[in-house]
Amino acid sequence: MDLKKIYKNRFNDIEERKSIWQVLVKDFFQKFIKSADVVLDIGCGYGEFINNIVCGKKIAVDLNPEAKKHLSRDVKYYLGSSTKMPFIRENSVNKIFVSNFFEHLERKNIEATVIEMERVLKNRGEVLILQPNVRFCAKDYWMFFDHLTPIDDRALEELFFSHGFRLKKRILKFLPYTTKSKLPKSSILIKIYLKLPILWKIFGKQSFLIFEKL
Repeated sequence: MDLKKIYKNRFNDIEERKSIWQVLVKDFFQKFIKSADVVLDIGCGYGEFINNIVCGKKIAVDLNPEAKKHLSRDVKYYLGSSTKMPFIRENSVNKIFVSNFFEHLERKNIEATVIEMERVLKNRGEVLILQPNVRFCAKDYWMFFDHLTPIDDRALEELFFSHGFRLKKRILKFLPYTTKSKLPKSSILIKIYLKLPILWKIFGKQSFLIFEKL
């Protein structure tokens, strides 16, 4: 599968996505990241999260070689798989972020990724996951050709628990399924959306989960 061609076609609204993620990171995700944290973004895409987060050190991993072109200079990029990351030392990362990622992997590779996460995370390190939840978006889950595995929050909780993590936070319904859906596009409207959890329950198709390494 040619990831370069697929993602170039799918994410042809790069500037719009950048503006959306600037607000999402600043007004929501940043509160989970400390200024001195070493942060690893797995499946970093075009750097929407890792470029905008404020932290001590930024690391990004992706299989798409196009990703590097979109990353800020302060991001250390590795072209590689999440299932084996020898370029990252064990117990060296404070926070791991993954967004819209696990559905692209086969089950065995999801588990291998979680094992790698446990290896590179420091004690009490955390995995922050933004994940389409098949419980709420089953009708559209397979609209993307590279979606391989249906995922919901309960399956992830079971898997992470089996590898030494505990569920620290769960927002069952948070963001809409894609940036092309009903998430408001202007910065002001996104800010309003983030401040009104009642809207999450109406439009949310993605869950936000935090797992802590014990």
